[in-house]
Amino acid sequence: MIRLFTAIAIPPDIGRGLLSRQHGIEGARWRPLEAFHITLRFVGDVQEPVAADLDEALAQITAPAFDLTLAGAGHFGEGADIHAVWAGVEDSVPLRRLQKANEGAARAAELKPESRLYTPHVTLAYLKRPAAPEVGAWIQANNLLHAPSFRVDRFGLYSSWQTREGSAYRLERDYPLAG
Repeated sequence: MIRLFTAIAIPPDIGRGLLSRQHGIEGARWRPLEAFHITLRFVGDVQEPVAADLDEALAQITAPAFDLTLAGAGHFGEGADIHAVWAGVEDSVPLRRLQKANEGAARAAELKPESRLYTPHVTLAYLKRPAAPEVGAWIQANNLLHAPSFRVDRFGLYSSWQTREGSAYRLERDYPLAG
């Protein structure tokens, strides 16, 4: 079994700006620069033949390169169940098309359809029972985040595994976008 997801990596120059925002929430497990990404499709644990089918379907995706901008901040969960804080992504038709193409590739590999609403973001920290006022103060301090635009000219298939410090990721294959 291998745990997979597809994503767009955040360029290091953009990521360094996000690192400067990683403070102010007691007990937060802040993510390292190399972990910053925008998930396109979480796949989960699959057998190697399914991973190969997914890779083949992803390689068939044709989409143009496009620009993206990170903007805003938010969290997942409510109250004591808040479990992550993130940097947002400005609405982007090309990003949504690429995400839908990734979903189509997952279905072609006979994976179950994703049922959650797609919310593009970059996870900055995972939280465990944080103080809601600290999270609120962090959101207020970071909700005007607006990073420079960056070019998306590829996406990748990543594997994921747990370490003592949290999830670690490895690029298994990347897929260039046109032009």
